Amino acid sequence: MNEAIGTTASPHPDTEGVDGGVGLTALLVAASRAIESHRGDSLAQDVYAEHFVRAAPACAEWPVRIEQVPDGDDNALWGRFARYFGLRTRVLDDFVVRSVLTGVRQVVLLGAGLDTRAFRLDWPSDCVFFEVDRAGVLAFKHEVLAELSAAPKVKRVPVPVDLRDDWVTALTGSGFDPAAPSIWLAEGLLFYLPGPAETYLVDTVDLLATEGSALAFEAKLEADLMAYRDSAIYTATREQIGIDLLDLFDKGPRPDSAGRLEARGWSASTHTPFEFTRRHGRGPLPEPNDALEGNRWVFAYRRRP
Repeated sequence: MNEAIGTTASPHPDTEGVDGGVGLTALLVAASRAIESHRGDSLAQDVYAEHFVRAAPACAEWPVRIEQVPDGDDNALWGRFARYFGLRTRVLDDFVVRSVLTGVRQVVLLGAGLDTRAFRLDWPSDCVFFEVDRAGVLAFKHEVLAELSAAPKVKRVPVPVDLRDDWVTALTGSGFDPAAPSIWLAEGLLFYLPGPAETYLVDTVDLLATEGSALAFEAKLEADLMAYRDSAIYTATREQIGIDLLDLFDKGPRPDSAGRLEARGWSASTHTPFEFTRRHGRGPLPEPNDALEGNRWVFAYRRRP
């Protein structure tokens, strides 16, 4: 047990699967990826995403194509917010692909959710993907993909453990080698964790990542999350699918994880999503009372000697 995270050794049945709590947000992202995949100008393709949506009773009626949304792209949830997730998928796809091209062969997905990068992108045959998440989430993903007879394009190692528990022992026990360079991805994860838990996670990655490693994560920098409670995105998500994101996000002060990594010898760059919207020519742009205003995507690299 990671006492630094401030948890006990008891299980967490209230957040075990994808049918509620933070787990349900994995299905929101899957539905967004499905919508993105069916667009004529899609930034990312995920043929498995809509199958996750259809397999879960909680979201069986959610759209998987923008044409199924009466107001289309004008819908704050399935238009703007879903396009945000599509953009994020593409940007982080590019990050992992670039990092693998430098010769790194270990990829760790922290809070992997319904990530299908091991299945939908091409990788060198000697790559290994470690997918760290709660057992219930990984079991749901396995069931859906097995029903489709989907086969990963790389060695894939599910690591069923709650990130509030001793995930380091679970990861190293599954074959992760701390002596070899690694790629780490924390996509849509850290803002659900208390600040001390985020710091512990980042410090742990620092300990496990040797020179040549890379880390990407998403952060939220708003001073007061509740100031955006009536934003179009949060309102639409609450009213249309019953997910209150602000109830799930941790509302305590956020650490400067990028600065912490730089102090330990990493190089880090911090970007707004809007930078990538302009680069790719599609995605969300700033608007008044914008729930995305404080979102940042951070890319960090552990320098080689």
